[in-house]
Amino acid sequence: MEPITLDQTDLALLAQVQRDASLSNQELAQRVHTSAPTCLRRLKRLRDAGLIERQVAILQPERLAQSLGHGLTAIVEVTLERQDADSLNAFERRAVAEDAVQQSYQVSPGPDFVLVLHLANMPAYQTLVQRLFTSDANVRNVKAFFSVKRGKFGAELPLG
Repeated sequence: MEPITLDQTDLALLAQVQRDASLSNQELAQRVHTSAPTCLRRLKRLRDAGLIERQVAILQPERLAQSLGHGLTAIVEVTLERQDADSLNAFERRAVAEDAVQQSYQVSPGPDFVLVLHLANMPAYQTLVQRLFTSDANVRNVKAFFSVKRGKFGAELPLG
C-alpha cells in the first residue's frame, strides 16, 4: 500500500477514534473542528488506506467477572528450537489461530515470541499448553507469567 499523507485533522481524527470509536460522526466532527461531511469523507479515506484496522469494544474485566468469573490472563514467552523464517511463520500461524491468544509479538533478543493469553481458568490454560506448546517439537522453552491485577490496558498509538 502507498503511504498516505496525514495532516493535523487526520491526526486529530485518529486520536479521537482511538479513544472512543463509538462517537457519532457529528460529535467527532465537532471535536476535530470540521464539518460532518468532511469528517465522514476523511474517516473513509483513513479506513480505505488501512490506517484504521478495525473498531472493537473493550470490556471491563472486573465487571465481567461478576457474571463469568475472573478468568486467567497469562503473558507467555516462547523460545523455538529453530528460528528460520518458515519455523517462525509456522508457529505464529498456529498461535494466532487460537482464540485465547489475544496478542502475539515476535521479539528479539530473548524469546522468539511473547503471547498474551486470556482463558477461563487453569485447566483451559493447561489444554492450550498441550495443544500449542507441548505438541510442537520446535518449541524449546515456555515461560509463563500470570496476571494478578491489570493496572492499565490501552491500544492507543502515539501520533505526535
